[in-house]
Amino acid sequence: MFVSKSMARKVITVTPEDGILTAREKMKTHQIRHLPVVDPEDRLVGIVTDRDIRSAMPSIVLEDYDSRKEREKLAKIRVHEIMTRNPVTVLPTHTLQDVLMLIQSTRVGALPVVDEDGRIKGIIGVRDLIRAFINVLGIGEPGTLLCILVEDKIGTMKRIVDAVTEEQISIGSILVARSWEEGKRAVFPYLLTQNVSRVKQKFTDLGFTLLDPLEWYLDQLPPDGR
Repeated sequence: MFVSKSMARKVITVTPEDGILTAREKMKTHQIRHLPVVDPEDRLVGIVTDRDIRSAMPSIVLEDYDSRKEREKLAKIRVHEIMTRNPVTVLPTHTLQDVLMLIQSTRVGALPVVDEDGRIKGIIGVRDLIRAFINVLGIGEPGTLLCILVEDKIGTMKRIVDAVTEEQISIGSILVARSWEEGKRAVFPYLLTQNVSRVKQKFTDLGFTLLDPLEWYLDQLPPDGR
C-alpha cells in the first residue's frame, strides 16, 4: 500500500514566523501533536511538535500562570526558534513498509509527506498506519487468529490455505514470522469466523503444531522482558 492512500490530506500547518502560542492553539483545536512548518509556497522547512512547545513553556500550566510578563515573553517566541529543521519526510509513492521502518529508526510519531519539490501534500502518523493495517489485515471484521508452527519449505502455505478453503472459511489475512526454532516459521492466519474447531483439527491431522498466538509472542521476548 502506498502512502498516498493512507495519509491525512488535510494538513494543518504553521509558518516559521508564527508564535508558539498560535501553534499550541492549532494543536489544541485540531487535536494533533505535529505541525509541519511551511514557507509561503507550501514548501516544508521544518516540523514542530507538542513536546517542542512544552519544552519552551514554563513548568506551570499556562492557563494558570498569572504573570503577564511571562505571557508576553512566550508570545514573542517564534516557531522557527523551536522547530526541527530538515525533518525526515516521505513521498506519496513510498509504501507503508517504508514509513514503518522510518518511524522505527527515527523514533518520530509522524512524517510529513512531500512531493518532489518539497511541497507539503499530507502527513502520516502511527494512527494512520494502524488504521491502514487494520484494513489490510482484515481484522476490522470478527474472526479468530490462529498460530501454526510449520516447516520452512515450499508448499507449506498452500497446504494451509487449502485446509481453510476446504472448510469454506474466508481468510482475512496471513502473516508469517520467523520462529525461534531453526527451519521453522510461525504462520498467523486470521480467519473470518469464530467456528474454527474443524479447521484446527485439520491442521493437527496435517502434522502442524498449533500454538496460542499470545504465548508464541511472549516466547519471542528476551529473558529480561525488554
